[in-house]
Amino acid sequence: MIAIIPARGGSKGLPKKNILSFAGKPLIAHTILAAKESSCIDDVIVSTDNDEIRDISLEYGARVPFVRPQQFSTDTASAIDVYLHAVDYLEKEANEMILKFMVLLPTTPLRTSVDIDYVYQRYTQEKPDTVISIREPDTPPSWYMRLDDASRITVCNFGGNNEMKNRQLNDRYGVVSGAVYILDYELLRSKRTYYSTNTLGVFLPNTHSVDIDNIDDFLYAEYLYGKRELL
Repeated sequence: MIAIIPARGGSKGLPKKNILSFAGKPLIAHTILAAKESSCIDDVIVSTDNDEIRDISLEYGARVPFVRPQQFSTDTASAIDVYLHAVDYLEKEANEMILKFMVLLPTTPLRTSVDIDYVYQRYTQEKPDTVISIREPDTPPSWYMRLDDASRITVCNFGGNNEMKNRQLNDRYGVVSGAVYILDYELLRSKRTYYSTNTLGVFLPNTHSVDIDNIDDFLYAEYLYGKRELL
């Protein structure tokens, strides 16, 4: 299984976040090292448009066999196009088809090699089309309220008949965490989606699933990293 780590240079929410020092290493290094320690990953590929990210990725043992084209490196570029470009390049390089591949976001640095191997194990056992790692939501969907212009509230009723109940009585929901994806090339190419009727959701611990988008996320993830022996 190949693992693709998408890491562009631009980031408005937290500038240069993929290479910021996180617990003593560049942020992206944590994902590279987890991938290399995993027993199911044969090749770790970083897709980037940035020289600093390329150099750091090489230093920590990933391959960076191409420069990501500029049209796939903007704020509005589709992640699907990034993955298709990477797989197309790797297929030509190896002269063989890649039907399934893994994606590991560098902004989820608390995911471990054990997490990666667990998701892969579920994939091999249950044989879904794709796999998406998920985490427990912070708030049950049925607790969400919609406010009108006068601040009057109505129940959003996310989840249909899932009424406002005690947390323990709600249907189970998950939030996509970005820690581990196993994707299907043909599904991406033909339907441009990660999801089919046979997509498996795999829960990983919330403490391993923080996706860093801004400084608050970054500080919270660093705090959790410092408490790892307790988690």
